[in-house]
Amino acid sequence: MQNEPKYKRILLKLTGDMFGNPETHKGINFDAVHRVAEVIHHLKKKSKIQIAVVVGAGNLFRGREASGLNVDKGTADYIGMMGTIMNALALQEEVERMGSTARVMSALVVQSVCEPFIRRKAIRHLEKGYVVILGGGTGSPFFTTDSAAALKAAELNCEVLLKGSTVDGVYNADPKKDISAKIYKKLSYQQALEEGLTVMDNTAFALCQRAKIPIIVFNLQDLDNIEKIVYGEDVGTLVE
Repeated sequence: MQNEPKYKRILLKLTGDMFGNPETHKGINFDAVHRVAEVIHHLKKKSKIQIAVVVGAGNLFRGREASGLNVDKGTADYIGMMGTIMNALALQEEVERMGSTARVMSALVVQSVCEPFIRRKAIRHLEKGYVVILGGGTGSPFFTTDSAAALKAAELNCEVLLKGSTVDGVYNADPKKDISAKIYKKLSYQQALEEGLTVMDNTAFALCQRAKIPIIVFNLQDLDNIEKIVYGEDVGTLVE
């Protein structure tokens, strides 16, 4: 591990499942949120890097869970976006409890509890050393929080997008089903497209490719991986 951080500004994409109860991965478990906040606070204190976070809402509600039900798809997605704001507020609470300053900014306007996302203001928050937690997805239905992460990484001029996963990186097959699956340590955008590898959803991937933002897919079950990546260790799969 090198002495100085490799990146100065990162976008960390967190799955909402990280915030759920251990058995069901549902609800908000503040002990789990605290563990994530602890890593972010430690990294800020140690390295002074600028951190933006996009949170999902898999622990509360995913829009796609309404598939097959008599529920409007757009409405379902908005419910999911509201869930991401709930998770963002929980993370802000724990980050600030640790001693760092955080701001929740949302693509959906919920002015009583968070700031609306304004690009220049978000960049200014990062420059002042605040952890910027981004909720509300893209602000529009029919997009995933992966797309929101890619969009915000581009808008905030982030040097890298860290995509947390439940496996160690990008494989040539599902490692949970195929024990012979091989992990890629490095991929080009084009190779990922040609081989049909699931790095992020297609919209998110296209955004990162166009903005030339490298993506690192890593196992989020080990939260220490975040610091290792920031300090240049070869963790997960790099797509660039």
